[in-house]
Formats: sequence, C-alpha cells, structure tokens
Amino acid sequence: MSKAYLVLQNGAVFQGERFGAEGDMRGEAVFTTGMTGYLETLTDPSYFGQIVVQTFPLIGNYGVIAEDFESKKSWVTAYVVRSRCDAPSNFRSEGDLDSFLKGQGIVALSGVDTRAITRQIRKQGVMNAAILSELPADLEALQAELAAMPYPDAVPAVTAKEAYGYGGKNPVVLWNFGHKRGIERQLEALVGERLRVVPAGATAEEILALSPAGIVLSNGPGDPAVNVSIIQNIKKLMEAGLPMMGICLGHQLMALAMGGKTEKLKYGHRGANQPVTDPFGKMYITSQNHGYAVGVNSLPSNAKALFVNANDGTIEGLEYLNIPAFSVQFHPEACAGPEDTRYLFNRFISLMEEAKICR
Repeated sequence: MSKAYLVLQNGAVFQGERFGAEGDMRGEAVFTTGMTGYLETLTDPSYFGQIVVQTFPLIGNYGVIAEDFESKKSWVTAYVVRSRCDAPSNFRSEGDLDSFLKGQGIVALSGVDTRAITRQIRKQGVMNAAILSELPADLEALQAELAAMPYPDAVPAVTAKEAYGYGGKNPVVLWNFGHKRGIERQLEALVGERLRVVPAGATAEEILALSPAGIVLSNGPGDPAVNVSIIQNIKKLMEAGLPMMGICLGHQLMALAMGGKTEKLKYGHRGANQPVTDPFGKMYITSQNHGYAVGVNSLPSNAKALFVNANDGTIEGLEYLNIPAFSVQFHPEACAGPEDTRYLFNRFISLMEEAKICR
C-alpha cells in the first residue's frame, strides 16, 4: 500500500496508507462517532464536500450491502479510518470496502490515528484538509490555501433532478434537499403510493398546485442560510398553513423561513449516539449529521423548543404554535441508529389527519 498524508488546515499532519481510489483531495474534515452505519455514512448526501473521519477504530467488518445505502452513490469527498477490514464476515455482504470506494472514485486513508484527528477538530473546530501523496515544500502556503477554500454549492449538487412518485391529487410531498432513502422508505410505509418526491428547485406555487396533504422537508448538506430562494418558498408554504415536518437541514430552513437564525457549530453532531431531551426531561438517543444549528437566542417568535441536545444545550427540535408544523435536527428514520424517535413520523401523519378534519 502506498503512503499518503492528511494535512489539516492548522498544519497538523497524519501519515497513513491509501485505499480506495487514487488521487489527492481537499474538503472539510469532520468526524462521526457512530460505531455502526459506515455504509449509511458513505452514502448520505449530507456528507457532500466533506472528508469524513470515523472515530470507531474498525471499519468494513460487515462488508458492503447495497440494501443499506442511503442513496445510489457515495457523496463523501474522502474517507479516513483507523483500521479497515478487507475480509468482511456477514451473510448479507456483497463486497469489501476497498473495492466499493475504488468503484465510487472515493479517496481513502487507513492506518491513521483517528482519535488524535478528532482531538484536533474538537479543539480547533471543523476545518478544511487535504489528502496528498506528498507533503508540499511550503506547508504554510497549503494552510493558507485550505483556509481560503470555499464550501461547494451543496444542495443543487445532491437533489433529485426532477420530481417522481405519485402524480395524483393530495400527495404527501417529500422536498428533496439531499434526502436519505430511510426517510423515503419510512414515509412510504405510512402513506403508500401517495408519496411524491420533488427536487430542491421546486417552487411554492408548484407544490401548492399539487394540493398536498402535507410536506416533509428533508435533510441535506451545507450552510442552510445560503439557500435563499428555498427559504422564501418555504415561508410561503408555512404561511399557507399546510402540515409540515422538517428533518435536519429541513429543520434549519423552516426556522430561517420564520425569522430565526442559524449558526455554525464548532465541530457539529455526527453519529448514531447523540442524546436529546424533550421538555418533560425524557431522553432519546438519536442519529445526527449536521454542522449548523438554530440559535438558542434567535428562535422564531412563533416557535418553542421541542428537543434540546443533552450534551451542549443546542436546539434539536421546534414546534410551531400557530401552524401545524414541527421540525427536528436529528434523523427520526434512524438509518443507521436507534429507533427512539421514529414515532415522530406518526405525529406528522396525525397533523395531516387533523388538518383534513378541520377543512
């Protein structure tokens, strides 16, 4: 195996062994704490533009299972692990991680102290990084280049190109900002063929023309505040009083549409073991993947906290007081992760049923 280097924006250098695709790569370095679910991580569109570091030391031990993918391809910019398993043992396995990453064109690095990388990110905050075959003679110049590197335009890169699914009246609309298949599967299980998936570029007028029974705003990558047009369209739909549920990026976009503000977290919440509490003090373990949050001191005036993070007190969910809408920062479909909050999909179904009765 050939050597390669992970260089963080702060100048820290980590040497490892290449696997996956060849080449040098740059992106935003983040870590995820999940002990399982590496396939869901690799295929989650929310990781678009990011070099993902797995804190759990052994990755690849149960192989590659297409049924567990969250989209048709891998969206990570690069992948970093402590130890990789080249001989997976699982009756469902269809291949090994190295072959999968080669086929996806994803640059990867193993044999790296991922715990040390995680400490760097926790101390310094999320930063850009590069995977290189050779270290540059001028490391400071590379640091300056990484510091100035913009995050790519994320949502347009990962959304569906066109709408699909049910084409009749009163569909349940899944607004796709880079959604995970787990969300789509969960909604299909509850509403059947009535599910209609629309791309991020859909307008409020186009969605209203469907006479939707309800709308789910999906997860997705990047800074929520840059999606100005989408936020304006969400505001129109929320003002129309339609039942709505926001997940992850969708949660942030709903808050922005109602006058709230978002802020970048120091190192985000990523993994299938993130604790949140509700107003009654009950704790849930959730699956999360986000680097931004709705500001605690800048909530929309018509919203109250539905969940908060048990570790740092950040907002993990909002309930809107004058419209049939709520949102959560975590992933209630639980792919991969615990099913503590899957009941929230039934709450959304109840909102639609109540709205129908009220009409």
